[in-house]
Amino acid sequence: MSEALAGGDLQRLRQLNAVAVLRILRGDQPLTLTELAKRTGLSRASTEDVVRDLLGRGWVSEVEPAPGTVGRPARRYRFRADAGRLLGVDVGGHKVLAAVTDLEGDVLHQTRVPVAPDAGRRQRLAAIDDCITAALSGAGVTAEQIWSTGVATTGLVDGTGKVMLSDSLPEWTGVDLTAHLRRLVNSPIRVENDCKLAALAENWRGVARYAKDVVFLLAGLRTGAGLIIDGKLHRGFANSAGEIGALPAAGWERAPEHLHGWLTPGAEVEQVFLAARDGDRAAQRAVRGYVRDIAIGTSALVLTLDPELVVIGGGFSRSADVMVEPLRRELDRWCLRTPEIRVSAFADEGVALGAVRLALEQVESTLYGNSPATPALFAAHRR
Repeated sequence: MSEALAGGDLQRLRQLNAVAVLRILRGDQPLTLTELAKRTGLSRASTEDVVRDLLGRGWVSEVEPAPGTVGRPARRYRFRADAGRLLGVDVGGHKVLAAVTDLEGDVLHQTRVPVAPDAGRRQRLAAIDDCITAALSGAGVTAEQIWSTGVATTGLVDGTGKVMLSDSLPEWTGVDLTAHLRRLVNSPIRVENDCKLAALAENWRGVARYAKDVVFLLAGLRTGAGLIIDGKLHRGFANSAGEIGALPAAGWERAPEHLHGWLTPGAEVEQVFLAARDGDRAAQRAVRGYVRDIAIGTSALVLTLDPELVVIGGGFSRSADVMVEPLRRELDRWCLRTPEIRVSAFADEGVALGAVRLALEQVESTLYGNSPATPALFAAHRR
């Protein structure tokens, strides 16, 4: 005879049952109790108990019958994406962008605060504070309603959220972003490199969402890369995968010089691409020079990974149409097989979306029982 479940075991069993129901509801249309029981393998009585509990917690809601329904329809239930809020923050060279979303990652409000490229640590941290405060206010959300926060930054980031090395932002090496943001939000905070999170966004909702192996290029005044391998973000042993731009021979550091050489004082880099599209030969030569340089490091990554796709994102992606063919020709020169090249539709907002996805991963790892914080999360968000 099996022993009766102890109190702690029974609580854990209830949590696992709730996780099973939530996992099904998050990935499907509204379902009836019978459908949920069939898909989870739980008895109908257990399923009904779980759904009743989740209704009380505010994680699940009942769907109203469709107009004109004849008779008494079976009750259907759906996951409530509005049960909690996520925060994604992109700390860039020229701006800070913060987005508040629901639990499906749909943006409720986003705020952009400009920052001077030569701003020091104190000014940039102040811009982060202002941006997050404005984003929360604009979304009508308090800091206590944020379940998880994802932050993107340039440079190498360690597992605690500290910037180990940044050569593109003044005074940024050594900044502990997790410790700084704890003053604003009480939720779990995860910090990651911006190129990696832009790649994560493409694999989640972008042009690479059906691809398993991807090289993502963050094309802007700074060039960086993120790698998707077998459908997952590849970080590497020390979280520095894709940092081929650190190798001078890769050409990424000198690439923007071609674009700056065409510009007149006070002009924006984007004008080079606009002029190239309009047929300006000098601008076209500048773009070709830029592409030749970024193609060296890109070719090395393609030869190493053999990806299905190369995705161009970042600030220059708005005009990436004039880069695609020159880049394809350069890759044809160096690579055994040139992958398909696609342009991101996110422009410079993809990094913040990747930060949201990072925050959502934290919620999912807790919700689905991969984190010891699961009981705390179940208790913390009762309504």
